[in-house]
Amino acid sequence: MSLNADSADMAFTFKGGMLPMTVMELSSADPELIRRQLAGKLSQSPAFFQHTPVVLSVEKLDEPHLALERICAVCRDHKLLPVAVRGGAEPVRQSAWALGLGWFAPVEEGRARILESVSRMIEPEVVADEPEAQEGASVTTRLFRGTVRSGQQVNAAEGDLVVIGAVNAGAEVLAAGSIHVYGALRGRALAGIHGNTHAGIYCRELEAELLSVAGNYKRLEDIDSQLLGRAVEIHFIKEQLEIKPLT
Repeated sequence: MSLNADSADMAFTFKGGMLPMTVMELSSADPELIRRQLAGKLSQSPAFFQHTPVVLSVEKLDEPHLALERICAVCRDHKLLPVAVRGGAEPVRQSAWALGLGWFAPVEEGRARILESVSRMIEPEVVADEPEAQEGASVTTRLFRGTVRSGQQVNAAEGDLVVIGAVNAGAEVLAAGSIHVYGALRGRALAGIHGNTHAGIYCRELEAELLSVAGNYKRLEDIDSQLLGRAVEIHFIKEQLEIKPLT
C-alpha cells in the first residue's frame, strides 16, 4: 500500500488519548459479596451507575481462577460495564479475552511497557492553525497561549501545563503534573495522568465537563453548583477529589 494513500481510502487513524476510567479494585472474588456492596453503592450514588465503564483490578487477589463471568454479570446487573481486567495469572488473562475484555498487566509491571508500545503505534494528532505552544522557564512546564478549541487536545506529557486562555467545551487538556488555566475551564482537564496524586488543577472559572487527578474524576453533574463559575483548585485528598475556592 502506498504511503501517500488518499485520506478518502482510510477507514481510521490511531490517536493518542488519556480517557478517564474507573478502576474497581477487588479485594474479594465472591460474586454475591460484590453484589451486596454494589447494591448499597447504587442506593447512595445512582447517577454514577449509568453504564459507567470500569476496569476490574484483581491485583490484590491471590486466586489463579476467578468466576470472572459471574463477576461481570453482577456488574452489568448494576449498570456498570466491565471493559478490561488488570492483573491476575495466565488463566485470568485467558478468561478476560474469552469474555471479550481487554487485559492489562499489573500497574508496576506494565506501566513502562504499555506507555512504550502505545507511543510507537499511535500517530500524533496534527491540529491546523494551533496557537503557538512554548516551553516556559522550566523544561518540565509547557506554556500554551490561546484558546484550546473544541475537539483539540493539549498535552504536557512530562510536567505541568499552563494555559494562558480558556479551554472550550469539547476540548481536553492533560498533564503529567498540575494544570493551570488562566481563563474559563469548560472542557476536560486531566492532571497526574501517569498516577501523580500530588498534582492539582487550578482555574479562574470552573465550568468543566470533567475533572481528573491521577485517574480519579468528577463529571460536571457531580460538582457543587455553588463552585461553578468561580476560581477554584482541585486536589486528590483522602481518596476523593476535593474542590475548593481559590483565595
